[in-house]
Amino acid sequence: MSESAGINIEDLINAASLKSDVEVQEPRVEQLNSKLRRLQQGKRVLEAELKEIQSVSQALQEELATLQAEAYKLEGIHKEKEEIFRKLQFQCEESEQESARQLNQNKKSEELLEQYRCEIQELKLKQRKQRMKFENQLHQLIEQHKTLHSVFTLERLPDEIRIAENINIQLLSAEQLKVDQLHHLDEELMKQKQLGKATLEKE
Repeated sequence: MSESAGINIEDLINAASLKSDVEVQEPRVEQLNSKLRRLQQGKRVLEAELKEIQSVSQALQEELATLQAEAYKLEGIHKEKEEIFRKLQFQCEESEQESARQLNQNKKSEELLEQYRCEIQELKLKQRKQRMKFENQLHQLIEQHKTLHSVFTLERLPDEIRIAENINIQLLSAEQLKVDQLHHLDEELMKQKQLGKATLEKE
């Protein structure tokens, strides 16, 4: 009976120990399952974040490629503008040189016009003096004829008249020559004025 009682006590102890182990294992399994679920959830979160990071990285790479293409394009535009600037600067320098040349030419034309004006004034004055001289000579000749008419015979009068007419013709020819020269200078002056006006209109 004591043996039976001892077995029963041992069985009871073993049963109690087994029950205790089962009770201990059940919470551990629950903890492991809970931890596993948390890890799986964390993995999903990390995978989602990784996808987002990869998406952002791809977007940044595309944006970088776009910026590089834009930078290359802007560099080309900058080079074109530099070339245009060099051409415009060269044209500006040429225009300044041409303007200086035109100003110099205009100055020479003005000096030439002034010279022609002076020559015309001198010719007019000279012509006026010659005309006055011619009138004086003609007046003297008429007076001489009046005086000679009473001294010389009528036979010499035609010769004296021819001489006076020849002198008159020579004086008129000289006067006409001066008039032609003056007319020529007037034409040259008009040409120079037209040339100067055309040059100013081009500017």
